[in-house]
Amino acid sequence: MISTSSRLLRLVTLLSARPSWTCRELAERMAVTDRTVRRDIARLRDLGYGIESDPGPWGGYQLGPGTRMPPLVLDDEEALAVAVGLREAALSGVLGTGQAALSALLKLRQALPGRLADRLAALDATLVHTPRVGEPQIDAPLLLELARACHSSLRISLSYRDHAGRTSVRDIDPYRLVHTGLHWYLVARDVARHEWRTFRADRVLEAHPTAVPADLTDPPDSAVLVSRGIASVVYPVYATIRLPLPLDKAREVVPPTMGAHTAEGPGTTVVEIGGNTADRLAAYLLSLGTRLTVLSPDEVREALVHRSQALLEANR
Repeated sequence: MISTSSRLLRLVTLLSARPSWTCRELAERMAVTDRTVRRDIARLRDLGYGIESDPGPWGGYQLGPGTRMPPLVLDDEEALAVAVGLREAALSGVLGTGQAALSALLKLRQALPGRLADRLAALDATLVHTPRVGEPQIDAPLLLELARACHSSLRISLSYRDHAGRTSVRDIDPYRLVHTGLHWYLVARDVARHEWRTFRADRVLEAHPTAVPADLTDPPDSAVLVSRGIASVVYPVYATIRLPLPLDKAREVVPPTMGAHTAEGPGTTVVEIGGNTADRLAAYLLSLGTRLTVLSPDEVREALVHRSQALLEANR
């Protein structure tokens, strides 16, 4: 006789396989009594599975929406497909901050049996994420390691290269990962400096966990800390653009972490964006995929026109 947990998993698999089953059909497939099927259906409902039933001798059971998120039963290929999808969602930020996708991927990887973990590792070694224009390439395993560090609340030794190319090793207490739409940032407490800092994830060289619990006393608002950190950076070049969008829509196109927004009217917003070069700024503006006007400076406007003309010539 199979265990109750194995029988419940088998029952969920059968219910997922086709739209409807009668109690008698389920009992025959599972080699149990009708009473056992009804009892197991009740258990699954208690676990959060939304199992609907039609009354009468010809009625059946259907798997519908539940009242809460229950455990999922995935075969090997489905688990790998979900893991790869979450990986790309986290790297691209397609779901907004990317934190939810990264957290779900971390949970899924921890639950995978060894055979699937090995297959996923092999996939990670062959898959390449193509970043958007201006978006830095980041190593997916390293990003996952940083997420795991935040989840475990253990101090890590971080090897980091700053914007000037200087490399340092420091102990930090990891707290959150924040995706701005262009970069991933690790929010952590710098142990030596006794202050909360942000670190560009694509500049992290190595992260080694320690056995010391992280001190996460009085943590900051991670998104606000990242926004302030970006705003305090002095860039060589700044561009002022006008978007034919209201303030709330403009902030969806250019996140507040990427620029300073000013409402110019009910349907127009002016945004100031900093960058390392005029050409990099022009590339970022093109990647927005929306109408805009470069108000200043001329070098960014000219770089944008040059890139647009080259794109037009290549597609005539």
